[in-house]
Amino acid sequence: MATESIPKSFYELEEKNIKRIPVKFSEFKGKVVLIVNVASGCEFTKQYKDLQKLYDRYKPEGFEILGFPCNQFAGQEPEDNEAIEKFASERFSLTFPLFQKIEVNGPNTSSVYQFLKYHNPGDIKWNFEKFVIDRKGNVRGRYLCREMPGVENASTILFDVIKESV
Repeated sequence: MATESIPKSFYELEEKNIKRIPVKFSEFKGKVVLIVNVASGCEFTKQYKDLQKLYDRYKPEGFEILGFPCNQFAGQEPEDNEAIEKFASERFSLTFPLFQKIEVNGPNTSSVYQFLKYHNPGDIKWNFEKFVIDRKGNVRGRYLCREMPGVENASTILFDVIKESV
């Protein structure tokens, strides 16, 4: 991955949401963003419930979660975008934004994950890895798939970033 192709700012990124509508990440300026690669058939899919609780609790404080379906790990997200959206909304009542299915590793890595991994190096190991973006668009931390913000023994980086002012 050539560094000249990596956007300098999180806010330069754009990706299509699950309904194929382009979303400019500049609309998240001033917000704390948690980016998660998700999969409907993963043992960690139950994290959707806790992610939705986080979203409901902290959205009024300028918090967003962006979910990116990915089928690169054991084929655990084989469905199309419509089926993914239906599953997430009906089974978990998700209200945070989901985006089109992407790749997080390899030659077809999405620009979002190129940016994230440039600022916090290392391949994505599994579904439900999470990246914390602060209110200025900086990548501030990363949670592995088994780590869930707000659960005992998890890093407090997300909550520390939410408490910071712009």
